[in-house]
Amino acid sequence: MKQAPIGVFDSGYGGLTVLKELLKTLPKYDFLYLGDNARTPYGTRSFDVVYKYTLQAVNYLFDQGCPLVIIACNTASAKALRNIQMLDLPHIAPDRRVLGVIRPSVEKVAEITKNGHVGVLGTVGTVVSESYPIELEKWSGGHVKSTVQEACPMWVPLVENNEIDTEGADYFVRKNIKNVLEKDPDIDTLILGCTHYPLLENLIRKYVPPHIEILKQGHIIAEKLLDYLARHPEMEERLSRGGKVDFRTTEAADNFTGKASLFMGREVDAITVSY
Repeated sequence: MKQAPIGVFDSGYGGLTVLKELLKTLPKYDFLYLGDNARTPYGTRSFDVVYKYTLQAVNYLFDQGCPLVIIACNTASAKALRNIQMLDLPHIAPDRRVLGVIRPSVEKVAEITKNGHVGVLGTVGTVVSESYPIELEKWSGGHVKSTVQEACPMWVPLVENNEIDTEGADYFVRKNIKNVLEKDPDIDTLILGCTHYPLLENLIRKYVPPHIEILKQGHIIAEKLLDYLARHPEMEERLSRGGKVDFRTTEAADNFTGKASLFMGREVDAITVSY
């Protein structure tokens, strides 16, 4: 049996925060990261466009041999994952799997919320999709009673332009946290519904009361993937194990590597691809 890496896809850089945790939790496996940086951001694009772009990326990773693909992007998970799983996989690759970041996050919320009041911070696209309220109602087992959302359109540009420690970042984080807490003062769990947001964690914690649990997705996705592979040995056997990670981008590689290093906390090398 030919073995191949786990594919990890994101519209840009945010999925690197998920990849970083995957590498910590599953260090023996190989990973192939693909960032569609030439067409980012996805957050403001229509459902049809996000679905089209995401399916193209998944097909590319399948062509590279990946039997399992993680969509490490909330917008793509919200707008494209279900269609790909239900409509496309049965025809193009019935023996392969595509997983997202929203359902694992929702399942974790159900475990940790004490009063069932949940807040979601996300991109405009993720918030408008209503994916978190829908999935929380569907998969929380009745543990979640109220979900409020706040779109934070400035947070991704702040992160990607390395403006994390500026007055501008402080202003927008304070503003959005205030908004979501005003929508429901009883929130006890706050989902960072975008994979860029962990880089703003210190600033977020500055304005979030200490009794509120802040849920970051990277560690959760890594834990859930480990559990998934334990429950699906037939998939686990198809994965290569060399501890290697390969970075690919639809942008110029030089443009990608500088920002990618910020997310990974180390230097990375990448190649430019088209599909």
